[in-house]
Amino acid sequence: MVYLKNAHFIDWETLAFKKGVHIKVEEGPTGGITFVDSVPAGGADTVLDCAGKYVTKSFVCGHHHVYSALSRGMNTVKKAPTNFLEVLQYIWWALDKCLDQKSIEASALVTAIACAKNGVTFCIDHHASPNAIAGSLETIAKAFDKVGVGHLLCYEITDRDGLDKAQAGLEETENYIKSGRQGLVGLHASFTVGEDTLAKAVTLAQKLSSGIHVHVAEGGLDQEDSQKKYGMRVVERYKKAGALDFSKTILGHCLHLDEKERALLKASPVWLAQNAESNMNNSVGAFDWTGLGPNMMFGTDGMHSDMIRSAKIAFFKNQENGGIGYDGFYTRFRNAHRYLLANGFTGDGVNNLVVLDYDPPTDFADYSFVGHVLFGLDSCYIESVISQGRLIVKDRKMLTVNEAEVAAFAREEADKLWDRMRKA
Repeated sequence: MVYLKNAHFIDWETLAFKKGVHIKVEEGPTGGITFVDSVPAGGADTVLDCAGKYVTKSFVCGHHHVYSALSRGMNTVKKAPTNFLEVLQYIWWALDKCLDQKSIEASALVTAIACAKNGVTFCIDHHASPNAIAGSLETIAKAFDKVGVGHLLCYEITDRDGLDKAQAGLEETENYIKSGRQGLVGLHASFTVGEDTLAKAVTLAQKLSSGIHVHVAEGGLDQEDSQKKYGMRVVERYKKAGALDFSKTILGHCLHLDEKERALLKASPVWLAQNAESNMNNSVGAFDWTGLGPNMMFGTDGMHSDMIRSAKIAFFKNQENGGIGYDGFYTRFRNAHRYLLANGFTGDGVNNLVVLDYDPPTDFADYSFVGHVLFGLDSCYIESVISQGRLIVKDRKMLTVNEAEVAAFAREEADKLWDRMRKA
């Protein structure tokens, strides 16, 4: 059992402050928290003195890519990309084809550690490794479990590497979810998914009581391809296929939409994941929330694992087209929790907490909290992290894994991965 004594607790929904309280944190995916009059002295329990520190709910990443973790600084690109399709072809598709189970494991461990140290205790990931499909999701899940970060995974099914690989992706998804793991049915994007594969993915999502996780209109190419091949825009295509019928469905990006598509999304139960930094990096456009409804959350798209940073950039980027306001910003920042809760996913309960060592220079209260998040708080103030009632970060250091060993393992696997990419 973990006890937090003398803490200033901030309710993540109401932003009400409770100062100088003792908190008992129960372990497990459905564990709770209780405010108590005193904490035990000694024994097997873990007691953190949080005097002068703030405790609130930890964070969720609404759209990530574990497979990008070993790309940092790589010098394997054979041609400098000149457009978004070439970014995919010469960077991400070149990388994912060279992943094997060891490099997937290293990527997942690195990502999970980064999540944990940034206060992200639950990650929704979208994975691709076309030459190492079978067992890839379980490899990621075990790495996240080892670090202590909750997860909702999917495999990125696509026809771009052949229909046999698309079928293998469907089988990996079904096997993973049937094993008892939480998962979604992943698709890459409309322009790499044919009618047969799309229909099979929707049927599988229905069979497994799951949903679809897919990139939507990230670049204009997605719309051009859909109109040319199917005589309709991407969202219309997904609506016709039934992909928008699931409340568990996550649509990443959603940049190049017309008014009809916006109306279809607003009328559906699906969720949208905004990834501002990735969109800026790829020069594909900016997210416009107009007419899309309330089901929007933030992701990182594999750029990093810092949700405070991701949310801030999205807020500042949105200032260019009208702004979303403080309330809109904070609601969207916390919406990933609501997505998980509404759809019955476990692992993001009230016993997921961050301890903030933050000494504010101005009044820190319910009315000023969001302003502090935007203009003062950063992940550097995260001192300790509790995931599903388990203390996984203490004094900014991982407790569950040896960071130096993971880093050494990752460097070794990155060297091998980059070498394979150069020879491909």
